[in-house]
Amino acid sequence: MALLRSVLFAAIFYLVTVLMILVALPATLIWRRRGARAAAHIWTRFHRWCAVHLLGIRTRIEGHFPPGPALVAAKHQAMYETMELVVILDTPAIVMKRELSDLPLWGRLARAYGLIPVDREGGAAALRRMLRAAEEAVEAGRPIVIFPEGTRVAPGDAPPLQPGFAGLYRALRLPVVPIALDSGRLLPRGRFVKHPGTVTIRVGETIPAGLPRKEAEAAVHAAINALG
Repeated sequence: MALLRSVLFAAIFYLVTVLMILVALPATLIWRRRGARAAAHIWTRFHRWCAVHLLGIRTRIEGHFPPGPALVAAKHQAMYETMELVVILDTPAIVMKRELSDLPLWGRLARAYGLIPVDREGGAAALRRMLRAAEEAVEAGRPIVIFPEGTRVAPGDAPPLQPGFAGLYRALRLPVVPIALDSGRLLPRGRFVKHPGTVTIRVGETIPAGLPRKEAEAAVHAAINALG
């Protein structure tokens, strides 16, 4: 049954995704960023519908997101949370690998939406570009989502944080909202078959701005790995 559910999800979600991209691209020429964000709103909510009705996967949120601007530091175990956090936080700016923003068609929409690409090999110049984009997002009142471990990991893995987190934390002077999650149990990395169940997204205690780097990184690392 899990295999059948996964086949249906892949066939329906990715086919509709292609159609949405083809419709959304002309919309961004007319309405620009507003058009891209409307498309993201529809797409991520369609993903949630597919997850619930085709895969049997639902989300349980523990805790509450505080009001006001914040740097949201989340665990990353599956594509699932990148979509769910857009729904939950309402058009956040997400820090992502530059390679994703270079993808044909989808990458153009991602840039129009206001995602923040990061070039890990680009040195100081790439870091400055990331910081400028993040500052613009903060000025627009958008929360910023970063996956500080830098990549998807299996449940139980807890690699050290990448330096990009410390750079954003120091430059933006925002409190950090840490997010622990366990999506990898149901959507294991590198496997086609997904399993029904409930993904827990746990909102940890807010970490204040202005802490020393090592203290902030230790607090974030512990909080995002609270669910293993």
